[in-house]
Amino acid sequence: MDYHRGAGVEVKIARIFNTYGPRMCIDDGRVVSNFVAQALRKEPLTVYGEHIGPFNLGNPGEFTMLELAEVVQETIDPNAMIEFRPNTEDDPHKRKPDITRAKELLGWEPKVSLRKGLPLMVSDFRQRVFSDHKEGSNANNGSSS
Repeated sequence: MDYHRGAGVEVKIARIFNTYGPRMCIDDGRVVSNFVAQALRKEPLTVYGEHIGPFNLGNPGEFTMLELAEVVQETIDPNAMIEFRPNTEDDPHKRKPDITRAKELLGWEPKVSLRKGLPLMVSDFRQRVFSDHKEGSNANNGSSS
């Protein structure tokens, strides 16, 4: 916005919500990344402040954090534990972006549903979460005995 105001440069700003997908940083702190990484590592999926209500994942549909955790659980491991914790003070109580301007001005809207997109992310994360173990075992394969 400084370039726009100061130099008259035309700018576009995209505000990204809780996105998900392949090639994301595994430990970026976003809720979907956290749930997928936790489930793959056989850790409990931590749901903070569930009693507050639904949160938006960056599309017009809303999911509670518990509903999202259950989809991750269903996709990765039906036996994954879900652990409830108190909400953090600075966490917004609701996330629901109004994407009207993006639709009207950019012709953009989400095209991939959570149930279709999440397995793509899980496949990518699974490969990267466990790559350290594979690399360690491959290093021993080349040694002579």
